Amino acid sequence: MGEGRGSTLVHILVVALSLVAFGFAIAAERRRSTGTIVKDPKTEDSYCVYNSDVATGYGVGAFLFLLASESLLMGITRCMCFGRPLAPGSNRAWSIIYFACSWMTFLVAEACVIAGAAKNAYHTKYRGAIYAHNFSCEALRKGVFIAGAVFVVATMILNVYYYMYFVKATTQAAKTTKRANSTVGMTSYP
Repeated sequence: MGEGRGSTLVHILVVALSLVAFGFAIAAERRRSTGTIVKDPKTEDSYCVYNSDVATGYGVGAFLFLLASESLLMGITRCMCFGRPLAPGSNRAWSIIYFACSWMTFLVAEACVIAGAAKNAYHTKYRGAIYAHNFSCEALRKGVFIAGAVFVVATMILNVYYYMYFVKATTQAAKTTKRANSTVGMTSYP
């Protein structure tokens, strides 16, 4: 392990959890629910029959694995707010930039996968024959889980860089300046 790289185990865990979340998001997109309109011959009511609801579980799985990845990293780095202070310099600046960007992409990814899971779980109920002319089975729009998967990958990359620069900023020694006198002299005037 090189100076300022951080723990290899942390890198592996963050990447592995994020890749599992990515896989779940892709699987959820491929297994979205689709409905077909069926007419009940006895009551003349139209209703939707959906093929599967497994994408909701995949979406929730993606949500939980990405949450675990982010929680692990924020727990180790103490969310950059607690613990050892970051040494001033470019490493601290990059650490703050990657921290903010990773949180933004994390929130967007989580919103995409959980909204996709919730919308996928929603199924329309029975409708009367009067409304059958404009009746369509509601289904999740294509690309919601894919957008979540893209943001999962972006979050993973930003988290790796955040952790790398965070470790560099906490392990480097703060630069000291050489001063003749570090205190301000306070004397009374005559």
